Amino acid sequence: MIIDCHAHMAVPHQLPVYKASLLSHRGAHGNKAPKVPEADVVAALTRVEMASYGHLECLENAGVDHQLLSPRPFQLMHSEEPKRLVHWYVAAVNDLIAQQVRMYPAIFTGIAGLPQTGDSPIEEALPELERAVRDLGFRGCLINPDPFENSGRKAPPMGDRYWYPLYEKLCELDVVGHIHSASSRNPEREPYSLHFINEETTAVYGLCKSSVLDDFPDLKILVSHGGGAIPFQVGRFDATTVPRRGMVTSGKRFSDRLRKLYFDTVLYSREAIELLVKVVGPSQCLFGAEMPGVGSSINPDTNEPFDHIVPFIREIDFITEDEKQAILGGNATRLFGLRTGEAAP
Repeated sequence: MIIDCHAHMAVPHQLPVYKASLLSHRGAHGNKAPKVPEADVVAALTRVEMASYGHLECLENAGVDHQLLSPRPFQLMHSEEPKRLVHWYVAAVNDLIAQQVRMYPAIFTGIAGLPQTGDSPIEEALPELERAVRDLGFRGCLINPDPFENSGRKAPPMGDRYWYPLYEKLCELDVVGHIHSASSRNPEREPYSLHFINEETTAVYGLCKSSVLDDFPDLKILVSHGGGAIPFQVGRFDATTVPRRGMVTSGKRFSDRLRKLYFDTVLYSREAIELLVKVVGPSQCLFGAEMPGVGSSINPDTNEPFDHIVPFIREIDFITEDEKQAILGGNATRLFGLRTGEAAP
């Protein structure tokens, strides 16, 4: 069974209309979340948008059996004011994901958005996480390391105590925190795709240079886009954790901590995927293709979509067939507590 651990929801037309309305009146007209007919959900899942075919056909063509469905991160507007708009919008998005899961339980499992906002305690986002898990049956949530959305201010590093209430709640609920940055307010220098990679790199560094993974041994963290730049630069970071003249270290190797995290394969090149597997090991890699999405354009070198990466994993020559199957589906089943062939309860 092939499970795409990193996928984003189909968007019926009611959702962007709702978002535009919230932003125009800034909450003055109250919260009127949309009710979406099932026919419009089906239309969204079959609409040709980012790929040459619709969402469901995209999965069929790639041989993907199941997807973990989350919000479209760059739409989550974490830095908007007043902050209640973020809470309203994220709740509506999670409800819409839950509707798609109910309609297609054998294909989708829900991953929640969190109503994170700059300058707010992370505790304010936790009631929505609890609702999504306990009431909607979701198996994890996205975590944005930068709720200021590249506006010039910075959130605490992910090893900071600021994040500890979220880590405690993830362990209590036994669900996965999926690190995925969101929009960028400085797109000319750092568009959101680049911002994703930079923030995910910074998030991994913060976790591996802190005591978080010791303080929360049961914490399940999945990092998007192969951990950003980390696999390519791991030797540099590892070197700073090995004792040497004139330097005091914690005695904890960066590379050892790194292998306590999980990483998706949303990378779109054979070389990058192979490097990730070599650096962190096949047990820590989960197939992710984010299809349809950024990678759904056609690669002129192969005449296949960039996100058609299942063959890259099947053709890795330095891991076993069992390890390949673990990457393609087994690791996601284990990490997220999925039941094969159906959505998690």
